[in-house]
Amino acid sequence: MKPFNTNNHPTAIYFGRQQSQSKKGHEVNCIKRRDCLGILGGSLASLALTSRSWAEKAHSDLPVVDTHLHCFAGSDSNEFPYHPNGPYQPDAAATPEHLLSCMDGAGVKYAIVVHPEPYQDDHRYLDHCLEVGGGRLKGTCLFFADQPDSLAAMPSFLKDREGSIIASRVHAYAPDRLPPFRKPELRKWWRSVADAGVAVQLHFEPRYAPGFERYIREFSDTTVIIDHLGRPFQGSPEEYARVLRWADFPNTVMKLAAIPASESYPHQDIRPIIRQLTSAWGAERMIYGGGFNTAATPDSYRRYREDLLEHLSHLSSQEQAAILGGNAAQLFGWS
Repeated sequence: MKPFNTNNHPTAIYFGRQQSQSKKGHEVNCIKRRDCLGILGGSLASLALTSRSWAEKAHSDLPVVDTHLHCFAGSDSNEFPYHPNGPYQPDAAATPEHLLSCMDGAGVKYAIVVHPEPYQDDHRYLDHCLEVGGGRLKGTCLFFADQPDSLAAMPSFLKDREGSIIASRVHAYAPDRLPPFRKPELRKWWRSVADAGVAVQLHFEPRYAPGFERYIREFSDTTVIIDHLGRPFQGSPEEYARVLRWADFPNTVMKLAAIPASESYPHQDIRPIIRQLTSAWGAERMIYGGGFNTAATPDSYRRYREDLLEHLSHLSSQEQAAILGGNAAQLFGWS
């Protein structure tokens, strides 16, 4: 793949559309896997060309898309219990019904439910969320390369939910829960994700970035979503510099989420980091997420987005609108 440059692509590639049934039986709009996958199949240039046409539209014409939130049934749920191996177990519920109410009140049109670690590779509650969402919600999944049964289950899971699952997520922050770096199992996992035509979603501390880099290079047609700004304050400047260099990989997308407040630990100003990221990736390869939780209200959900906009004041209103939803709508198959 050539470096990201719209001049190399004189015509846009448009997403194909079809109707499919999810495992739960609800209809979702989905992307034709092998025909026109857009970013998820490796054509970041098509997103840039579409963003160029969107730049002529008013800010209000583009949908707002929250690409990062978690839903929980709560610790009292018998129908959707937490997995015994989950690293944490929230007591309070954060339901899809509550999410949709907040979305309506905050002007968020679509959202991505990022399947959380308390459920591990049990995706029943995610299926429930997508059914309740009625096409407004899509999700990510979680399978483990170092667990043979989990690894074997991922391809059929992704096939059954084609169009409603946009990425498979990997965590690398706890030393006792790392993926099998430099082992064939992780490459097999990455190959399964690539074959399914979805993205890889990385949540990691910068010190673990080198373990992923070989796969980002090898699977250059597979989109890689970098969660939470690449966790800039959880690594040394040298470690984070390597994450910043990933902007040179045209298949990477940076997610602005988990924006730390300067008055909270580690009491550092995030604004210079966000400027670095927008300079490195450009507005056309950035998405946003966050603001929803069990205590969220429509007002608090909207304020999170407004606070993020203050960090993007150096960008044009069209670029801001692309980050807040235009890019994600194109990326994940929402018209």
